[in-house]
Amino acid sequence: MSSPNPPTDRPIDRLLAVMARLRDPDGGCAWDLEQTFATIAPYTVEEAYEVADAIERGDLRDLKDELGDLLFQVVFHSRMAEEQGAFAFDDVAEAIVDKMLRRHPHVFGDVEVRSAQEQTQAWEVMKASERAAKAKTGVLADVPAGLPALTRAVKLTKRAGRVGFDWPSPAEVIAKLHEEVGELQAEIEAGDKAKMREELGDLLFVVANLARKLDVEPEDALRATNAKFARRFAFIEAELAKDGRTPEQSDLAEMDGLWNAAKAAEKL
Repeated sequence: MSSPNPPTDRPIDRLLAVMARLRDPDGGCAWDLEQTFATIAPYTVEEAYEVADAIERGDLRDLKDELGDLLFQVVFHSRMAEEQGAFAFDDVAEAIVDKMLRRHPHVFGDVEVRSAQEQTQAWEVMKASERAAKAKTGVLADVPAGLPALTRAVKLTKRAGRVGFDWPSPAEVIAKLHEEVGELQAEIEAGDKAKMREELGDLLFVVANLARKLDVEPEDALRATNAKFARRFAFIEAELAKDGRTPEQSDLAEMDGLWNAAKAAEKL
């Protein structure tokens, strides 16, 4: 079995050498050789979520592994770009270093910033300048379209809010939420599937906006609720299993009672 032969013993050099070997047309991995930016992108997103999950669970050992998986994704994309003569991993690292130096003149230069709020304002001015340099002059121009929808909704409304297009407080957002629920209910009663979809989207967008106003990350909140649902449903299954039954052999009333028992047990 052949093995990578990196120029140094640094782990990052070994990783780059492993990636190069996997993509080597002469004896590399057939699966890795078939991949493109587009086919790898879903794995990149998945690995980012697994990092977030490890953080949510407070599992630092798992976080180390998941960060490695995410780093491998960066290396994979960089290798494919290098093969096309576009850029390499070192260019990626150099670009982010340059960006951080440029965006933190109060740390690496002689600019004085007196508060986090002042720094945020300076950051936005700098990012606007960068967008202009890239011919992306719109306020929302560089909010990535590929973000998860809830996350993108938060970023869109946050960006718009910085130029004054925003509700003053959560109370106005909650009022809008009730309005959107009413509009969705009307379309449900009308039986218009396309309109239901549109109104549900509006409702979710307002929910994301409310999360921003409350300084809550909606993806994190929903992940926590997903975990809570899975935990409580597992309790239902376990209780039914004591009688040798499955959820299919139960009914809604019984399972709802067990659900409430799971909720009560969590409060003990």
